[in-house]
Amino acid sequence: MAISKPLYSLFGSYLEQLFNHPVRTKSLTACFLATSANVTSQRLAGAKKLNQHSVFAYGLFGLLFGGTVPHYFYQTVERLFRHDLRFRKFFLFLSERLTFAPFYQLLSLYFLSIFEGKSHSTAVENLQKLYWPVLRANWQYLSLLVYLNIAYVPPMFRTLTTGIISFIWVVYMAQKRRRFQEKQATARST
Repeated sequence: MAISKPLYSLFGSYLEQLFNHPVRTKSLTACFLATSANVTSQRLAGAKKLNQHSVFAYGLFGLLFGGTVPHYFYQTVERLFRHDLRFRKFFLFLSERLTFAPFYQLLSLYFLSIFEGKSHSTAVENLQKLYWPVLRANWQYLSLLVYLNIAYVPPMFRTLTTGIISFIWVVYMAQKRRRFQEKQATARST
């Protein structure tokens, strides 16, 4: 019981920040989750030494885009689809899957490469090779979780829930990107 009081206090402080400063709080949360997911991915892959460029890239992406883009997307679709609209949650779900997911995957694949210090042409090449497989996997594996998020999570917490779902997704995407980069390095050396 003694441990629960500090946790409740911390969670209460977090909710207060989320209410008073939603974009900043969501951005910092996304930065923490993206960085943690990248470190987790590298550890799961058996890396003896962390790739600091990759950790930095994921953290920066989370800070700049991970909180802001989902926040404003969900805010916009909440306004677009009125509360009295029949099948409202279904339209929210479709707009997320058909508009947000493709745009966000494109944004993440490109800017992660740029933030890792790669050139524009390398970022575009990575994007061309990875975009469709990653987007298909996103639609295949995350659609149910996204629907549950839209259907049952209050709007204030959707970006936070998306961040938690993204933690799992970033682990997957980081492994996919790392395998692709290893293949490219092997192909260039031969």
